[in-house]
Amino acid sequence: MHDRFATHDVTNQVPPLSDVNLYASDIALTEAVAREGGAGSARALNAFGLTAGSSEAQELAREANATLPRLETHDRYGRRLDVVTYHPSYHELMRISCAEGLNNSVWAHLGPGGGAERPAAHVVRSAGLYLAAQLEPGHCCPLTMANAAVPVLMQEESLARDWLPLILSRSYDPRFAPAADKSAVMIGMGMTEKQGGSDVRANTTAAVPGSEGLYHLTGHKWFLSAPMSDAFLVLAQAKAGLSCFLVPRFLPDGRVNGLHFQRLKDKLGNRSNASSEVEFHEAGGWLVGEEGRGVPAIVDMLTYCRLDCAVSSAGLMRAALAYALHHAEHRLVAGRTLVSEPLMQQVLADLALDVEAASALSFRLARAFDRVRDPRAAAWRRLMTPVTKYWVCKIAPALVAEAMESLGGNGYVEDWPLARIYREVPVNAIWEGSGNVMALDVLRVLQREPDVAEMVTDELRGACSGDADLSAAFQRLEAVLYEPRLLDARARQLVEMLAVLAAAAILRAQAPAAIADAFIATRIAGPARQTYGQGLDKADLKAILARSTPNQA
Repeated sequence: MHDRFATHDVTNQVPPLSDVNLYASDIALTEAVAREGGAGSARALNAFGLTAGSSEAQELAREANATLPRLETHDRYGRRLDVVTYHPSYHELMRISCAEGLNNSVWAHLGPGGGAERPAAHVVRSAGLYLAAQLEPGHCCPLTMANAAVPVLMQEESLARDWLPLILSRSYDPRFAPAADKSAVMIGMGMTEKQGGSDVRANTTAAVPGSEGLYHLTGHKWFLSAPMSDAFLVLAQAKAGLSCFLVPRFLPDGRVNGLHFQRLKDKLGNRSNASSEVEFHEAGGWLVGEEGRGVPAIVDMLTYCRLDCAVSSAGLMRAALAYALHHAEHRLVAGRTLVSEPLMQQVLADLALDVEAASALSFRLARAFDRVRDPRAAAWRRLMTPVTKYWVCKIAPALVAEAMESLGGNGYVEDWPLARIYREVPVNAIWEGSGNVMALDVLRVLQREPDVAEMVTDELRGACSGDADLSAAFQRLEAVLYEPRLLDARARQLVEMLAVLAAAAILRAQAPAAIADAFIATRIAGPARQTYGQGLDKADLKAILARSTPNQA
């Protein structure tokens, strides 16, 4: 029946991008996974790509972000609770991703039955995380920390014996109960305090030995991520100095441990996932490693988290590009699709180049985690983890902003997913080490581990040979490397040069010529620029866009 109050017909609005296989429709991703050794998991990733791209999953993501976590500090009788509650959709997202093994699959060989390590375990898990970030990025935080906690707990045989079987479970058990009564557990992390931030050696939380192997911790953490977790890896000052502890929610005798949550952070993004402030009131915790060696004990956790920051940022960039392309392919302007307009083609193709480069660099890093017994792979992991994390996480916000602009006003409102993605992308550049922290880590490698730096630069030199632009860029990189007096001031410049050159070398060797030529022409050989959509007048725009569209035939 005609609505007599209607003033117009709704036309020229873009249909939703849903029920898309996020894996099969992403050529750059499928090629990167195959190239880095994960081709044997294509069927499983295809299945997860269908789940992650389904309209049902999109609705779960919307609901999990519309109803935020809530802290209940006390029950109605005034007793401490310190429980964080979530919308059921958040728990369903966690169940989906835990069943996929995103919290533990790289460590499956440590579980019942043992067996050999899977050759491409990190590459395959990274592909799953790349898809899960596009589905809903907030729930990826606890998945990342649970996965990254395993090598830390492996330092203590008794802790590994008790906790690893529960971490390695692919079930998800959100109940607030002692770990021994649960089918699975999650592990969080707390390092920073009010007075120190990333300077964790300024921490003041004190740990004193107690009975039955427990220490008692008194102090606070300014950020305690995923407070619903079953235990937390935290840093505190023991007699011998800063030390690492595993602090459970429940003590061995079943009593609730002395973790008092003060409030949940009101964050810009990552809103489906809670972050909290906590005070420790003689909270019990087990020492991990040696007293006074807390940073070396927990450093592996940070390394694995940094890989995930890069991978998930690349996934969010891909999602933003997909929404922008889908919009441009369906929106009409003066009777023509937006994607057929030359200026829009240049912008979208330019975005696609950075998405392809970020994905290639992130999965090349994941491969290094899989082959760490190879000295060259270990060197790549050591130097290129902070490099990759720095660059991919830094370029993501500008890319998502440009993609949002492609949708106009629709992209800026919460009805469309791009607003949520835009609020999300800054966090990966901040968590687990900001840009300056990453740059300083790279300087430490150059100054203290010259053999590591030499192996990576040797590999880059070989990859750049035969291409005049890449060889010239490598010479510019060497000029910075061999000016030690200027390295401190040029640390960010150096890190960016390393990232862009490594990405360009991977694309030259592996990507279609249309992609590699355009990336090198604009990021290596072209003039300086600050916005997208420049310098691609000679590029094969149609080939770049056809490769990147989410609407693959």
